[in-house]
Amino acid sequence: MKNERGETEPGLSPDSRIFIQHILMSSTSESPQKSLPLRSAWAIVAAAGQSSRLGQAGLPTKKQFLIWQDVPLFWHSVRVFARVPAMRGVVVVFPEAELEAGKQWVQRLMAEDDPGVPVLAVQGGALRQDSVRLGLAVIPRECGAVLVHDAARPFLSPTLVQAMLEALREHAAAGTAGVVPGIPVTDTIKEVADGQVMGTPDRGSLVAVQTPQAFVRSILEQAHQHCVREQWAVTDDASLLERLGFIVRIAPGDPCNTKITNPDDLKFLKDSSAMNVPVPCVGFGYDVHRFGPGRPMKLGGISFPGGPEIIAHSDGDVLLHALADALLGCLGRGDIGDLFPDTDPRFEGIDSAILLSEVLELVHQGGLTLTHVDVNIITQIPKIAPRREEIRRNLARLLQLDPSQVGVKAGTEEGMGFTGAKQGIKAMAVVTALKSPVNCPVDPCQRY
Repeated sequence: MKNERGETEPGLSPDSRIFIQHILMSSTSESPQKSLPLRSAWAIVAAAGQSSRLGQAGLPTKKQFLIWQDVPLFWHSVRVFARVPAMRGVVVVFPEAELEAGKQWVQRLMAEDDPGVPVLAVQGGALRQDSVRLGLAVIPRECGAVLVHDAARPFLSPTLVQAMLEALREHAAAGTAGVVPGIPVTDTIKEVADGQVMGTPDRGSLVAVQTPQAFVRSILEQAHQHCVREQWAVTDDASLLERLGFIVRIAPGDPCNTKITNPDDLKFLKDSSAMNVPVPCVGFGYDVHRFGPGRPMKLGGISFPGGPEIIAHSDGDVLLHALADALLGCLGRGDIGDLFPDTDPRFEGIDSAILLSEVLELVHQGGLTLTHVDVNIITQIPKIAPRREEIRRNLARLLQLDPSQVGVKAGTEEGMGFTGAKQGIKAMAVVTALKSPVNCPVDPCQRY
């Protein structure tokens, strides 16, 4: 670790010092944020534990295989990671003795409950650090960020996953190698030896650390390789990087993100069964714009050269405006006129894709995961059909959805109304989403 002067503390081997210097120099000369695609992430779900405490209490199966809400405990974390747009896949690490059972579960669940991203089942090692290292080995090289999570934390939320990734992206350029979630310690903590109190640390400087922990993949991978050479034993990945002197930051955790460790923790599964189900949301959006001297036509972010011009304060993309309103409808947040008023000069001529990205940020902050989008363009001119697929794919890109989750239709009003008179254009959008539960199943804060 580093001291207050930024120097590596004594106690590390010469090889460790050389390793640290090499990684720090490469991280400084070309920051992780620039050299790695941190917007592409994989998750490792550590499910290779032995469940010794629950086993001693007579539990007939390891906790990662406990059936809760019709699926094994580990699958709940897989589902949540898959709902975060930046996630490209999940690795689940199983004990050697349960690897075949784990593979069979993954194969079955992928067929019955496909999360939409690849899920790999691999064999773990004797220690948690060995399991993480083996999980890292199968992640595609182009992945820049990795999140490590305990399968015994099934109350994970997409909001927390998103927050960890965003914090890593924000601080990686300044040398941060990892971000871990933590919550304040509310109880007084005592240092004890042989039953005698030896000290009382200041709880104001303490946090209870959770998972998922987010890391720059290249640094974590090399750190684990070095850990093998040095034969170190570490309690988690953050402590490994701390030992090597890398910067690890704390970000706000989630009190609901309880870990199932002891037999009495099982009541959380029972108490939360009715409350941990994502809530479906539907939003509707509608927008119109007049034709006339103004701005070149854009629909869904696609330019239509030669089409009628649009009278608008922004770029006049009627389709993205309707879509943004539908997203805000899922959040109960009014419309884009409230967020981006046409009296504000900052939004004059602005690309509507920028406005949409601002709304999507609110969507992620609100714990929403988009599931489907359906839009309809009503206009006499121009003809939409020849470019409908182009619009659909661009909407999927902007929303970070698969094209199969986006529907685009277009039609006329048979010469009736202002669209039939070629005086303007209108668009409608419907969005469906899932909202993460906002209430803790019980009060887990009492357990930290």
